[in-house]
Amino acid sequence: MMSFEPSIVAFCCNWCSYAAADLAGVSRMKYPPNVRIIHVPCSGKVDQTYILKALEMGADGVMVTGCMEGQCHYLTGNFYTRDRVERLKRDLEKIGLGGRVDMFMMSAAMGREFAETATRFTEKIRELGPNPYKQVKQEG
Repeated sequence: MMSFEPSIVAFCCNWCSYAAADLAGVSRMKYPPNVRIIHVPCSGKVDQTYILKALEMGADGVMVTGCMEGQCHYLTGNFYTRDRVERLKRDLEKIGLGGRVDMFMMSAAMGREFAETATRFTEKIRELGPNPYKQVKQEG
């Protein structure tokens, strides 16, 4: 039996978390290669539709990463997204997709934290198993 390797989509804010991911890369910090980064201008740009589309297209988990509280380049983008993600997490729990979406806040200097967070999130999704919607879509 093949071991399951989850597909992870990470929406990363240009100002902080994308820079943290970049720092992790240039510092040769290891995190799972199955984490696919989508560079966004601000985490505030990420709404529920983007997250749901990623799950629909086959992602097993979705990370949304933004600036630390009080450090958003656009002042409140990360707060809006945090609230959206929390509402979406409650809704996904109701339909059996709980635990597949989360938000993390970090600064540009937190390369190690980005790598560790991506690794922990990937392990969590690996334990949950494949996105059940992906299996239904393939069968249908």
